[in-house]
Amino acid sequence: MASFNIAIVGITGAVGQEMLNCLESRDFPVNELRPLASVRSAGKTIHFRNEEIVIQELTNNSFEGIDIALFSAGGNISKEFGKAAASAGAVVIDNSSAFRMDEGVPLVVPEINPNDALNHNGIIANPNCTTIITLMGLNPLHQKWNALNIIASSYQAVSGSGAQGIKELKSQISAIHEGKEIETNVYPCQIAHNVIPQVDKFLENGYTKEEMKMENEGRKILDNPSLKASVTCVRVPVYRSHSIAATVQFESSPNVEEAKILISEAEGVNVMDDPESGIFPTTLDTTEKDDCLVGRLREDIVLENSLSFWVVGDQVRKGAALNAVQIAELLK
Repeated sequence: MASFNIAIVGITGAVGQEMLNCLESRDFPVNELRPLASVRSAGKTIHFRNEEIVIQELTNNSFEGIDIALFSAGGNISKEFGKAAASAGAVVIDNSSAFRMDEGVPLVVPEINPNDALNHNGIIANPNCTTIITLMGLNPLHQKWNALNIIASSYQAVSGSGAQGIKELKSQISAIHEGKEIETNVYPCQIAHNVIPQVDKFLENGYTKEEMKMENEGRKILDNPSLKASVTCVRVPVYRSHSIAATVQFESSPNVEEAKILISEAEGVNVMDDPESGIFPTTLDTTEKDDCLVGRLREDIVLENSLSFWVVGDQVRKGAALNAVQIAELLK
């Protein structure tokens, strides 16, 4: 089997570290690993397959000889260095929103549209974490009944804000228990013991950028340009895993029992649904796990031809790092 020279841009972040874990746990054929970060982290080391590897400073010249470059350092870094990496011959798999809606850039969830990854011009985009997790539950149903509209609320872990979000929640919980003053830096108000109905910046239509990603990215991934989505994204004081409550209206009438079979037969997602026995997915059920879980499946009593369900997945893993590594696996 061929092996690949892999760069990880943003190696010190939560997703960068998880990309490293996924490469190792999935036994990806790595010939050379090149960890890249800002000048502040250059010279430090990371551990990979019983080896200590020195982190290098990210520059436009960092990608010579690299086959696949996994980016997770934010949109600005992707815009600044992504095309340089592609020009050097690397296939860029970008976890930011920098290229997702660009024409000619595939937006890929490997369980849903793997063939799109093979039709790239040097850059492949990783979708938004909430979109990935929602579509993992929705796609098996969409393939059967054709989704028309999505009404959803997300409950998003602080891991969605990266390592700093996790740090802020931990520090606020400690401060509360110790009777110290609460500091807020990442979020507009205290996140510990609280929920915040804002993820990303507000747009003129009253929705946030995060909320509109479900519609915009969902249309591209599902090849469903008429799909509509009304979403409310909420930040909750959970470290890992996002949860989404979704109601989906279909072109034809869905069936709950058939829906459970379709989801259970799909790759990367499982059914966990016996509410009378207290069995349904929670964030802890998916934390540090690959698969998404779906429960609370029921016919919606307001909209015709609709199902409501609850889907949970690890944002850092399937919502980001794992999805990127799975895309890389398609290129082998």
